[in-house]
Amino acid sequence: MTRSNRREAGRRRLAMRLPQMRTLIMQARDSWQLELFEAYQMAVEARDRLRRRRFNLKLVREYDETCVEIEQHVIGAMHAPPYSDYCLIP
Repeated sequence: MTRSNRREAGRRRLAMRLPQMRTLIMQARDSWQLELFEAYQMAVEARDRLRRRRFNLKLVREYDETCVEIEQHVIGAMHAPPYSDYCLIP
């Protein structure tokens, strides 16, 4: 899966997982928000691969926790002002 596809897949997955944030997630355009979407998709893919293999349940739980942590970061990111608001342009 390409990077942009992974970002959009993560965005859609998060929009379903966090319905109260759906509109903000779908409108997000800042690069750091898109990176969170990509990280979420990567964590979900890894967790699901491990879950299917029933390889290591402890590792599956760790990926579950990682997904929840990223969800919390996304909630915070959706309430943060755009990155451009932090930059001072001379």
